[in-house]
Order: sequence, then structure tokens, then C-alpha cells
Amino acid sequence: MVTEKPQPETPSGELSLRVLAMPADTNPAGFIFGGWAVGQMDMAGAMHAASHTGTRVATIAIDGMKFHKPVHVGDEVSCYTSVQRIGRTSIALLIQMWVRRARHGDPVHVTDGVFTYVALDDKGQPVEIRKA
Repeated sequence: MVTEKPQPETPSGELSLRVLAMPADTNPAGFIFGGWAVGQMDMAGAMHAASHTGTRVATIAIDGMKFHKPVHVGDEVSCYTSVQRIGRTSIALLIQMWVRRARHGDPVHVTDGVFTYVALDDKGQPVEIRKA
């Protein structure tokens, strides 16, 4: 038996990205493409990871992602990021996506996942993350 984890009631972490879902981002069913949502989350995570590592970063894994609710055209989409773990050359972030329907009301949790990034040097090779 698989037990669902309870959904958060409010966003947690650092607000790393806010964007408006537009008609060009829809699938044939009229909802925002899941790939668009993943892309927004990846941008938010990459900015947070790079600011933490002080280097370029590349996405190496996405774990445990599940879409709980759809994103609609006109939704204000916000991505919140928080550090889950830091390895020698990688950093894993929990990224939550929340929306405000038609830019009004309380935020609705639509998806989340753990994204892992590797710190890169100028030649694109993994580099050790300096401890702050």
C-alpha cells in the first residue's frame, strides 16, 4: 500500500520564480503542459543552486515529482525552493510549484519534486561545492 504524503497548506522555501501561465503554453486539453511546469521549476532550481554554489550548474536528476492539480491559463505561477541536501559536487532542492488562480485568492499547491544539480567549472566539469 502506497501512502500519500500530506500536501502542504502554504508554500515553504525561497520564492525563486514567478511567472504568468499563457495560452501558448497549453496542451490540447487546454491546461498548461506538464513540460512547461517542469521547465519553470528547473529554472527556479538552477538559479537557487547557482547562487548557493557560486558556479554554473546542470540538472542531473528529478525525483519524486507528481502533479497534484493542473495549471490553468492566467494562473500566477510561483516556484519555491529549499535545500534538501548538499553533496561534494551536487545540491538537491525541493521545488514546490504553487498557483493563484487568475492571480487572485489563496495559493494552490500544484506540483513538487526534488531536483538535483551538479556544480560545474568553466570547462563544464564537476567541481567541489565550497562550504560557506
